[in-house]
Formats: sequence, structure tokens, C-alpha cells
Amino acid sequence: MSKILEKEIFSENVVKLVLEAPEIARSRKPGHFVIIKIGKKGERIPLTIASSDAEKGTITLVIQKVGVTSSKLANMGVGDEVTDVVGPLGEATHIEKVGTVLCAGGGVGVAPLLPIVEGFKKAGNRVITVLAARSKDLIILEEQMREYSDEVIIMTDDGSYGKKGLVTAGMEEVIQREKVNLSVVIGPAIMMKFAALTTKKYNIKTYASLNTIMVDGTGMCGACRVSVGGRTKFVCIDGPEFDAHQVDFDEMLLRLGAYKDQEHEAYERYLKTAETVS
Repeated sequence: MSKILEKEIFSENVVKLVLEAPEIARSRKPGHFVIIKIGKKGERIPLTIASSDAEKGTITLVIQKVGVTSSKLANMGVGDEVTDVVGPLGEATHIEKVGTVLCAGGGVGVAPLLPIVEGFKKAGNRVITVLAARSKDLIILEEQMREYSDEVIIMTDDGSYGKKGLVTAGMEEVIQREKVNLSVVIGPAIMMKFAALTTKKYNIKTYASLNTIMVDGTGMCGACRVSVGGRTKFVCIDGPEFDAHQVDFDEMLLRLGAYKDQEHEAYERYLKTAETVS
């Protein structure tokens, strides 16, 4: 059991939870994730650790309501307990001094990007961060990003905040004015695909943190497999970060949509049950 110690609501569908998890907090590094389960027969879902505090023994997760389990977790409150929290899992981000690092985050992908931005900045790099969302109310962790970034560029689809346009427009703005040595992109799969295509034009080494379907998180089930450079990789143990120019994003997008109908049906049943209970 892991107790929820703090909760912050970012928007109608996005919340931040601080969980009691001392062992994970002590060993977690940027790029690591956990798998959580609610209830003994609950579904297992992966969530990247946004931050941790080894002294307090806590980890921070940012959750977007997209299905049954994520909605259940987001609806929990301070004092509630999450049945299982397993981690840290995956390979940590390789952080070193390279020069100028362009970090791009879309939606809730900004949360796992935060510790990476912090890590590269503390390693002595110039860090430029592009945050993107559909509208102003969906931009998260801006203040924290500014703390560790030399510059933050905000992009919104509707132009309600920052500059109007997609994340790729913000990235190109930076690339065309100065030399970028490395790029890190995290967000929806379609966003990472086009971000990777953008940096590939300029031959900028780019890493993407993938958000595939995942079950056990230890490389046993194969549900999270992706093609990278023509070879099969498992996101849970080989990733979650890969060379973005080698990832077959089209295949990944097809696999992500494989259970959309079942997920939608399960979510509708959950909403009806929640309405009945309330």
C-alpha cells in the first residue's frame, strides 16, 4: 500500500499526486517509471515519475484521466491508499554535458520531462524547453520548468497562451537560430513522431520517451514491444527512451489503437457505475 500525501488539481482531467514510497524515492532517477494497481484485481498501468524526495520518501505522479484506472487514481484523495506501486522501472535517462539541449513536452508529457530538464541543467548544459498543449489551461508545471531552463517557449493550438502553433513550430524556432546538440521529446505518440521528423531534418540526435501499452513491466509479456532500427525492443526494460529517429512510430500508433473500442466500453461502464454510486 502507498498512501497519497498530497493532491493538486491541474485541470478537469489532470491531477498531481504525491505518494509515500520511500524505497522508490531513494533509488529513482530521471526517466524511471512505476506501475500502479488499484485493488487486488485492478489493471496495471505505467506512470513516469515526475519527481521524488528521498528525504521525505515520496514520489510525484501526474495523471491524466484517459481510462478506468487513470480516472480511479485521479479521483482518489489525500489519505487514500494505492494498492500496489512497483518501481523504479526502465532505464534511466543518460545525462551528461553536451552543450545545448532542446527539450519538448506535450500535454502530460511535460511531467516526466521535468526531471530530465533538471538533470541536464545541473550537468552544465544550456537547456531550452518547449511546452505545448491545446490551450492555456492544459499547460502544466511551467513555473518548475522555468526554474531549470535557460528559456521556456509556450505553444498552444488555439493561441490562448504563448505562441499559436504546434510544438514543432517552437522547436524549429530554436533550431533555426542556434546550434542544438541534443533533443529530448515526450508527449503523445503522434507529437513525438513529428518532433522526431523535425529534428531529423537538421541531423540533431533525439530521444523520445515512449508510452506504449504495458502489462508486467519486466519484459515478460511483450505487450510493450516496438520496432527501433528494424529490431524489436521492449519499452519496459530497454526503454522507455529510444533514438527517436529509429522508432517506427506508425507501427507504435497502430498498436496503441488496438484496444480502443474495449477501452471506451470499459470507461463508459465505469462512468455509469460512478454516477450510480454518487
